[in-house]
Amino acid sequence: MNPVGAGQTRSMSITVVATITPKPDRLDAVRDAFVQAIPAVHEEDGCELYALHAGKGVLVMVERWRDGAALEAHGAGTTFNQLSEGVKDDLAEPLQVHILEAVPAGDDAKGALR
Repeated sequence: MNPVGAGQTRSMSITVVATITPKPDRLDAVRDAFVQAIPAVHEEDGCELYALHAGKGVLVMVERWRDGAALEAHGAGTTFNQLSEGVKDDLAEPLQVHILEAVPAGDDAKGALR
């Protein structure tokens, strides 16, 4: 997957929201796998935010990457690929990944992730 486009990089931070839907009986195992991987991702070049959130039956990862090159490196990296491979049989559906650009509005401090 090339989330930015072939040969294209962005110069601004990129926000990613990924929804992870584990099989009901595998929620704890999938959450634990992500929790264990997070410190390694935090050390990746260009990682500005990689924060796991839990909801009813879903996990949501909110990410911010320095630029498209950093996001691409994360997607091609060992930590992400080992994590993806390790949980794939525990998921009820494929990861839903949304690559987003901020639409700042209102108060500068409250209108966009920074």
